Amino acid sequence: MPIIDAHAHIYPEKISLKAVSAIGRFYGVEASMAGQGSVDDLLSACDRSSVTHFIVHSVATTAHSVSTINTFLAEQAAAHPEFIGFGTMHPDCEDMEAEVERAIGLGLHGFKIHPDTQQVNMDDPRLMAFYEMIAGRVPLIVHTGDYRQDFSSPHRLARILHTFPDLVVDAAHLGGWSIYDVGYDVLHEDLLNAERLFVDASSAFKFVGHRHMRELIRMWGADRVMFGSDYPMWDPVSELDHMMQCDLTDDELEKVLWRNAEVFSGVKVS
Repeated sequence: MPIIDAHAHIYPEKISLKAVSAIGRFYGVEASMAGQGSVDDLLSACDRSSVTHFIVHSVATTAHSVSTINTFLAEQAAAHPEFIGFGTMHPDCEDMEAEVERAIGLGLHGFKIHPDTQQVNMDDPRLMAFYEMIAGRVPLIVHTGDYRQDFSSPHRLARILHTFPDLVVDAAHLGGWSIYDVGYDVLHEDLLNAERLFVDASSAFKFVGHRHMRELIRMWGADRVMFGSDYPMWDPVSELDHMMQCDLTDDELEKVLWRNAEVFSGVKVS
């Protein structure tokens, strides 16, 4: 059985350790980051576990880095069949439409944004224009939730989902990092039957544990949740072990570990 880690970050070798350090500082966990952020380090998880594929991405914190990052991600996805590449976008990208077309042309299967590190409201008009460009074409992973700030509030995502009914979205971190139950409360009611809304379970086990993770998966619905590690913050091998300890049924595990990620990304690995 394939296993897809639906949330992993990679960086060029020369900047990977710097990027990992910056992520650790942002979340106050610099000393405990699990990975090096490099391609080879992430691929080693395939040798150490049953993980077979990763949806990989990175975040542009400046507009001028968007095209460079997208080229890197496309090259790595082309070189490594284990990778399903998702591009990045920044609200200040000079020609957003041209870069969307270029990224898709390079073979990237979707996009990822991180409103908190990009310091922009998820529903900023510049990003709303971006969502309109990709709605109905490729999916979006969006970091959702942070108790410290409002850029990625689930309330903002609800507005986006209602504005763009064709936009396929992974509301990362169970719909609200650090505010997991709030994310569910805000997003599930109006969108319970919306097949285009997914969530990934990355960066959650440390905070919710196995019992509540099982509850959240069943609250959202097992056909909506994807396994993810948030590498390099957490180790995909350890995160997979946590998921296997949640006492899910075989059918639930099959959906969470790979079928949902296939549907979300539009990429078949089986």
